[in-house]
Amino acid sequence: MATDLTIIYEDNHLIAVNKRAGDLVQGDRTGDVSLPDHIKSYLKHKYNKPGNVFCGVIHRLDRPTTGAVLFARTSKGLERMNKAFQERQINKTYWALVEGVLKGEDTLQHFLKKNSKNNKSTVFKKPEADAKEARLSYRVLKTGDNYTLLEVDLHTGRHHQIRAQFAAIGHAIKGDVKYGARRAERDKSICLHAKTLDFIHPISKSTIEIKADLPGSFKPFL
Repeated sequence: MATDLTIIYEDNHLIAVNKRAGDLVQGDRTGDVSLPDHIKSYLKHKYNKPGNVFCGVIHRLDRPTTGAVLFARTSKGLERMNKAFQERQINKTYWALVEGVLKGEDTLQHFLKKNSKNNKSTVFKKPEADAKEARLSYRVLKTGDNYTLLEVDLHTGRHHQIRAQFAAIGHAIKGDVKYGARRAERDKSICLHAKTLDFIHPISKSTIEIKADLPGSFKPFL
């Protein structure tokens, strides 16, 4: 899926790609080739590197989700960026196309519990045993007759958080039949896109903003 990588940022310690729907951020039981494997091949060829090439996974996006994903080219970069993610020092902004009509802006707060049997997150309105707090805020960018385009800021990073929380309020992500959307997209994607990543570079300490162009699934609505 990712033989033609779309590189959107690269330096000596970090590399980011605009992930396509279906690309794997990390290898799984399917055995499909993952983005780190493709990135290693790209770096090995570009810089004529002998032996093994390092590519560390810093964070993840669900397989049907698109957008900016950041990887580490060095162990130092990986360690420091992992810490930054754990300490919520990374600003992540998503665009989502949801079913139905929403207005204005709001914050959603729920409690999510991952179900390992079906790989979904169950949403609770109140604290529940083993459920973790999930918070996000959104603002409406554009409304149509059947869908609403949202900008979403995550305040916590839970399993399937955006997908589960919007489904819980009756506004599933377009194409996300796993969480109750009316129909699937032809390419099996969902209309959820990691648009920007903002952070302090772990080595240079400069401010970095990475932007990922929207996939074609959003363009008919725009």
